[in-house]
Amino acid sequence: MKKRKLKLLPCLLLSFIILIIIVILGSIFIYNDNLKSVSKKSEEVIFEVKENETFLTLSDDLKNNNLIKSEFFYKVYIKLNNPTGLQKGIYTLNRNMSVEEIIDVLDNGSTTSDNIRITFKEGINMRKVIKLITENTSITEQEILNKLSDNTYLDKIITKYWFLKADIKNKNIYYSLEGYLYPDTYEFKKEATIEEIFETMLNNTEKKLNEYQTSLTNNKYTIHELITLASIVELESVGNDQNGVAGVFYNRLNSKWALGSDVTTYYAIKIDMNERDLYQAELDDYNAYNTRNNKMAGKLPVGPICNPSIKSIEAVLNPTKSNYYYFVADKNKKTYFTKTYNEHLNKIAELKNKGLWFTYKN
Repeated sequence: MKKRKLKLLPCLLLSFIILIIIVILGSIFIYNDNLKSVSKKSEEVIFEVKENETFLTLSDDLKNNNLIKSEFFYKVYIKLNNPTGLQKGIYTLNRNMSVEEIIDVLDNGSTTSDNIRITFKEGINMRKVIKLITENTSITEQEILNKLSDNTYLDKIITKYWFLKADIKNKNIYYSLEGYLYPDTYEFKKEATIEEIFETMLNNTEKKLNEYQTSLTNNKYTIHELITLASIVELESVGNDQNGVAGVFYNRLNSKWALGSDVTTYYAIKIDMNERDLYQAELDDYNAYNTRNNKMAGKLPVGPICNPSIKSIEAVLNPTKSNYYYFVADKNKKTYFTKTYNEHLNKIAELKNKGLWFTYKN
């Protein structure tokens, strides 16, 4: 028996060594695989490094932007290689880059001096988008308008992006891509064409909406209608009340009421809300956007009136259930919900008496 045990020892030792080798080789394979690029397809991502950030603290942002496969193995790579040249700035990265290539770009400083950076704020409409693009590039307003009405181009992007449908080609829509250019900070090449700019913004929209694809597609309302409603909620919600405002609008739609939204009237006549108050004739005028007109009872505008944030899109997908049909906000951005028109008028009178009513100077 003792001799047999002694013979087993070398076999066990050899098996243990083989196991260790397998584990080591497997770990190396897993490590190297997680350092490879996320995608073989070229997809540029504008990436910002902020003040006092380090290579290690960037792991979360890199992962959220789908630039690395694993935060853990990224951090292991950083620990092993100890790069030190990180600087604050804007970088153009690509999802077909490996971790080594990403670190190489970040380690050599921002290389975006030949690029332009434009911030499109939440709730911005296409008129302002056009203005920002023409102010920062050599692209003309007419070029942009021509592209927005180019059916061949529209058919191409409708095929490419799941959230774009033939609705955007409705002849009554002012700007075909209104509502679909996600508000964010972008960096473009100085010589970028309008198609390249739109593609960059639409790619970002797709990334933001992918999480909600099931809710947007399996809905009583079309994607276009949901984005349209979200754009109204974006401009009507002056505080953190998007879900409540969305709930009021759904109550009105379900009861075949007109939405009665002033922001749609402003959009219909193509003036900004901070310019002046609306005239009664403008409120009463029938237009495919103006939901103050009774002919729009139970209807949404023909299309979005701005580019909404994800928070407003989430609100139309998850509205607050209530019996409210009216809301009004004071100049401190507090929203008040009421059930009847008399309650609504009383609340407005109360706010005016308290000096909380906001008015524009004509």
